[in-house]
Amino acid sequence: MTTNHREVVVSMPQGTVIQEEASRTRSDAGPGRHDVVCVGETMALLVFEDHAPGSPPRFRSEIGGAESNVAVHLARAGRSPVWLSALGDDPFGHWIRERLGAEGVHCVARTDRDRPTGLYMKEPGPRGTRVRYWRRGSAASTLSRDDAAQVRRLLPRLVHTSGITAALSDSTAELVDELLRSPSRSMLRSFDVNYRPALHGDHNAGRLLELARGADIVFCGLDEGQALWGVHGLEELAALLHGPELIVIKQGAEGATAVRGGESWFAPAPQVEVVEPVGAGDAFAAGFLDRLLDGAPMSACLAEGARLAGTVLGVHGDIPPRRGPVRVACETGAALAQGPAHDE
Repeated sequence: MTTNHREVVVSMPQGTVIQEEASRTRSDAGPGRHDVVCVGETMALLVFEDHAPGSPPRFRSEIGGAESNVAVHLARAGRSPVWLSALGDDPFGHWIRERLGAEGVHCVARTDRDRPTGLYMKEPGPRGTRVRYWRRGSAASTLSRDDAAQVRRLLPRLVHTSGITAALSDSTAELVDELLRSPSRSMLRSFDVNYRPALHGDHNAGRLLELARGADIVFCGLDEGQALWGVHGLEELAALLHGPELIVIKQGAEGATAVRGGESWFAPAPQVEVVEPVGAGDAFAAGFLDRLLDGAPMSACLAEGARLAGTVLGVHGDIPPRRGPVRVACETGAALAQGPAHDE
């Protein structure tokens, strides 16, 4: 693998081209189009807060989801993002709509009156933060291949999803497969492996590899590649992930490398005191994709990804606080199929 820092044109195999341009507006998707559609589950989040010994536990309410995190960062950058999913008809679902709308994210989320909104909890401890999930049978787990048609009707320049969405259920795996394997000359397909051992287990390694190979742009941590497929280095992981036009490998505290063909570009990780790592990978993907949609050089894409990741590493929560809200309406839809909810 050779290293070359010249500016390039990123040309996708289906004919889509992101060109370098001296100037363009922050959101230039055109009439009736959106810059990005992010597809995946967003859950209510409960965060333990300090309380006196012997007193009832106290929680802070937030929201979190890999794809909606990306959408929020893109909205803050001036993009026109859509978050597509499903929510329960419950206080958590209403809270998620309110929060994302306040961030400027356009929500296209069906309402399921029989299934709950997913929930997870962060439990700080001496060995780091432990995360517990209650998402099995959630409203978002019934997303399916049929929802890909809605994504296409939104005419996005880019669709982004992750391995988390693919692991929620068989139907969500089919949706991700449909989004990534249906070629389009006008829509880039971005996929973040986002490996979660408790969610994926040992049996999803092959599925995640197939999905990653079907994307135009794939994000994968070197540690994820080692855990999933036993690779021993950056070049081995890049060779394994053949298929995408652009491979972005996150290398933890070292930095990140973008690989296209026989060329590679590296950017160091931000120098920041790490408060909590959760959400930093989503911020990195958003920063990278934002600059990529501008047609920026790979070095600039990596640098913006690193900068945004640094803003998340230094705070509690998936998204840093902002100064003021930007209201965008969230759409609701018909209820999804019935089914019981179970803890995970």
